Amino acid sequence: MENIIPIYKPKGWTSFDVVAKVRKILGVKKVGHAGTLDPLATGILVIAVGREATKKISEIVGKEKEYIAKIKFGVTSKTDDEQGEKTEIKKKRKISKAEIINILKKFIGKINQVPPIYSAIKVDGKRAYKLARKGKDVKLKAREVEINDIKMISYRWPYLKIRVVCGPGTYIRSLARDIGRELGCGAYLADLERTRVGEYTIEKAKRIEDMINNNSLC
Repeated sequence: MENIIPIYKPKGWTSFDVVAKVRKILGVKKVGHAGTLDPLATGILVIAVGREATKKISEIVGKEKEYIAKIKFGVTSKTDDEQGEKTEIKKKRKISKAEIINILKKFIGKINQVPPIYSAIKVDGKRAYKLARKGKDVKLKAREVEINDIKMISYRWPYLKIRVVCGPGTYIRSLARDIGRELGCGAYLADLERTRVGEYTIEKAKRIEDMINNNSLC
């Protein structure tokens, strides 16, 4: 079996959990995924089934992606998301909608972005998140990424919801963190949904619960 399958990953599942479920349902060992989603994130995870399909993974990873991100202001997180230890910003202030719109413009285009220390990026051959969990001082270098568009969906202090269209390698957790820094109030990524990977959209995605109930990908 050779196939590219967009699957809607629910919250709490790792990307590997989805791969393992597809392997079990299809009885196929050669299964991979294009672009990891954190366990707390939901949305499109593109699965490749079979040897020829998995050869296309690098091509799919390089495609444009779209996210709906919920950002919480006034608090920072060690992991830059809901999972990490939080620190409340004592001198926080409510930010106006106009301020946010102006700041968002600064992040459109090619920017230098420092990945979260709790990420799978390797430092001297070891995953950054593993070093961070051991209390090591992890220093990651900024990388150039490209954000094609950011649109405000809604804002009511302390929550901002935005739509982000970006290229490969962009960390939405880092974007949330950096928006909070620019505004001087701190922020972290409270929720994330990936709504598109290239031509693969939510409307085309298979649902995990349907796969489990039907024991198939149909």
